[in-house]
Amino acid sequence: MTLPPDAPGPSVPHLLLGVCDYPEQVLQDRWAPYARQQRELGLSFVRIAEFAWSRMEPRPGEYDWAWLDEAVETYAAQGLRVVLCTPTATPPAWLVRAHPEILPVDDQGRVREFGSRRHYDFASPVYREHSRRITRAIAERYGGHPAVAGWQTDNEFGCHATSRSYGGASAAAFPGWLEKRYGSLEALNAAWGNAFWSMEYAAWDQIAPPVLTVTEANPAHALDYARFCSAMIAEFQAEQVAILRECSPGRFVTHNFMIFESGFDHYEVSRGLDFATWDNYPLGMLEFFAPPGYEAQKLEYARTGHPDLVAFNHDLYRGLLAGVPGRLGRGGPGTPAGPWVMEQQCGQVNWAPYNPLPADGAVALWTAQAWAHGNDVVSYFRWRAATAAQEILHSGLLRHDETPDRGHAEVAALDLEGFPAGEVPARVALLHDYESLWIYDLQPHSAGLNYWAQTLAYYSALRALGADVDVLHADADLSGYAVVVAPAITLMTPERAARWTAAVEAGARLVCGPRTAFRTVSGGTPEGGQFGPLAGLLGARLLQFDSLRPGLETRVAGPGGEHEAFAWAESYRPEAGTAVTHRYVGGPLDGQAAALCRPGGQGEGVVIGAHSPALIAEVLRGVLGRAGVDTTDLPPGLRLSRRAGRTLLQNWTAGPLTWNGIQVPPVSFQVRPD
Repeated sequence: MTLPPDAPGPSVPHLLLGVCDYPEQVLQDRWAPYARQQRELGLSFVRIAEFAWSRMEPRPGEYDWAWLDEAVETYAAQGLRVVLCTPTATPPAWLVRAHPEILPVDDQGRVREFGSRRHYDFASPVYREHSRRITRAIAERYGGHPAVAGWQTDNEFGCHATSRSYGGASAAAFPGWLEKRYGSLEALNAAWGNAFWSMEYAAWDQIAPPVLTVTEANPAHALDYARFCSAMIAEFQAEQVAILRECSPGRFVTHNFMIFESGFDHYEVSRGLDFATWDNYPLGMLEFFAPPGYEAQKLEYARTGHPDLVAFNHDLYRGLLAGVPGRLGRGGPGTPAGPWVMEQQCGQVNWAPYNPLPADGAVALWTAQAWAHGNDVVSYFRWRAATAAQEILHSGLLRHDETPDRGHAEVAALDLEGFPAGEVPARVALLHDYESLWIYDLQPHSAGLNYWAQTLAYYSALRALGADVDVLHADADLSGYAVVVAPAITLMTPERAARWTAAVEAGARLVCGPRTAFRTVSGGTPEGGQFGPLAGLLGARLLQFDSLRPGLETRVAGPGGEHEAFAWAESYRPEAGTAVTHRYVGGPLDGQAAALCRPGGQGEGVVIGAHSPALIAEVLRGVLGRAGVDTTDLPPGLRLSRRAGRTLLQNWTAGPLTWNGIQVPPVSFQVRPD
């Protein structure tokens, strides 16, 4: 078959829309009307089949493709481009009962049973074989179909705490992975510091996953287990990607990542993809995934979500494959290069502690923000609300009775030509690293702080100053950025330190947060203490750190006045040539350095030792000004995002806001020329 003449052309000048649909969950007489309605709504893409393994292969080796053949043809007849998924997030009952060894084990030693989803161990050789088999089967059948624009692998790696299995195949494979990494038990024992508490190993098979210990496991052991489990996901992903490339040339391959998912290294797992996609649920994100510090804002932003939580994930996934050559251009005519939002909330969700209806205008606002942060496609979840099983309380563009829901009207009213394709002109890079996340959160030392909370404090301060931000890996190419912000990169290597130093010497202004370079690659501390290989660049050493419970006040004084610190404060011994810009006032750190600035080459290195949003904002405002990056003080809930020569002005609050003489109504946006 061929696509209709009104199918998308050879280039995509503006944002396109899609939807997630489930033909296997409704009667077949609904397929054609749904596809027609989707096209009439202005949608271009439909994602299908991520949970349909039991329909594709109802019994071992017995495939039923007739229903999927018909579904794909039905969408194609309306000019919709299809994103097909490998169905491996939901192995069918017959496979689980025949091979119960594929099931994962949680951190309490319990086997996670069949009857939901994501019930497999990434390291299982049995499951890997079946994953490759079903991937090849679906790719060979549909890989050359002209309506198939691309592929999504699996679904939401890590969802429901499934990135790590602590028994079965993973437990069996871990010692061999360690032996390959370290070469000898002597090297492993030294790297892990196993002389502490008599934890030394005399044989590889003595090593188990780091769970069910009497007190906390050795953090070096836990860090390496996180690396191992991430490597298993990367291998699993790479096997599917290789088959899809072989059997479906010219189509894109992506994966839909999760909100603030921490269980694996997304940079490692995304290698080989054409672009990243992620699943955006702003209300559930605020209720369920928000890090410490957002409790007071859950009511204020209950019906819109918090703008900076959403924006951070957009910027993270836009930058996931930054600098990777040869990754764009697959998918055929009319297919954007990405990134995408693969699942966009369009009504209430069902999985957070509270699941309010979005405010009027929120769905359109989320769509506009996604465009402004670099997404080429926004795909709504889902077409029709499910009438059975676990997600029956989750909304769709259609209600259960097939009438258009509130989100449907907002999608219909969008002017897509007002969202042109183009670049996000960020001059600020914010650095992120999953290994730093793991080792930070293994020993947070403060109940009021974790890696995401510290990182978001700096990101939110930049956004409140009107800055556009690229979120990049801590080892990314930093050339071209005026300001580089490293909020919580606690794991430091000599190579990373050299790269940052070169960026500062070339003119970048580097801002580091607390605990920067506090850990080595093995999870220990540098023999010379913090800042290890960054000590020369930052011109200081750690003096004290202080974990602050709520109500235990510590203040910081500087040119902008006094600011209160929360959860964490650390002080430094500055070297000659390093300026102390802020000092602690009162308490055990009284008079000690709280923030520093050291010139280097054509740039500078700045350190902030206290977790204090007001202090962070003051320091960043000064750094951005010295770097020539324009700033503007935005009222709470108002945000600016720039793309393709236009500025998106957004109001995320329930009341009108005014900025620079422009009034923005509640829960709305305006696209304005730069």
